[in-house]
Amino acid sequence: MQVVAVTQARIGSSRLPGKILREVNGQSLLEIHLQRIAAATSISRLIVATTLEPGIEPALRVMEKLGVAYFQGSTSDVLDRFYQAVKNDRPDYVIRLTADCPLIDPRLIDKVLQYTLAHELDYCSNTLEENYPDGQDIEVFRFSALETAWKEATLPSDREHVTPFIRKHSGFMGGKLFKAANFNEGVQLGGLRMTVDEQRDLDVITQLIAKLGTGATMEAYAELLQTSPDIQALNSGIKRNEGYQKSLNNDQ
Repeated sequence: MQVVAVTQARIGSSRLPGKILREVNGQSLLEIHLQRIAAATSISRLIVATTLEPGIEPALRVMEKLGVAYFQGSTSDVLDRFYQAVKNDRPDYVIRLTADCPLIDPRLIDKVLQYTLAHELDYCSNTLEENYPDGQDIEVFRFSALETAWKEATLPSDREHVTPFIRKHSGFMGGKLFKAANFNEGVQLGGLRMTVDEQRDLDVITQLIAKLGTGATMEAYAELLQTSPDIQALNSGIKRNEGYQKSLNNDQ
């Protein structure tokens, strides 16, 4: 069975331009992100779905240094970029990640995949219910589900965010096309942020890495945040999934 992890990475960002190349302790967030994904034991291959934007070249050099494959495609039609990145592999399952989650936990990636396989799901995520920290977002789905979405999705928000079409047409949300479930091992950490959308998010990541390094577990980072209100306060109040909500508004 082939499982391909695809992470999205672009250089443009309205809130924090070039964020994936921001450095903490001499390493870019992109490098930290890719190294953590590579520690997952269930992945056959890792691909970065990136763009043709001006200024992307330094990010490509990070990928090349680490020996990670990449595909450059559309900035706005991310579903097409994502599909084109993996279509030649035609894997059994695809794991979707995003480069604004530098501290993604490789063990959690493996767990979500194993749950997906054990329950023979078309789609599984730990984000259908927001109980994990923002920045530990993992989606696993069959390649066939991705291909269906690529062929049939028409709304701009569905094209920009890759998986809304699959989620909306899954049994979890009352649809009939895909068998889906939420993954949760009893975690209740949805109020924590380990993602990077703004400078204050980067300030939090810098603090977490300064105290725990880049190889700690999600649980260790979460415990540090929970016991350090001064760090947690740095990026409190930022709304989760603000980008997707903006896309939904644009659909109107």
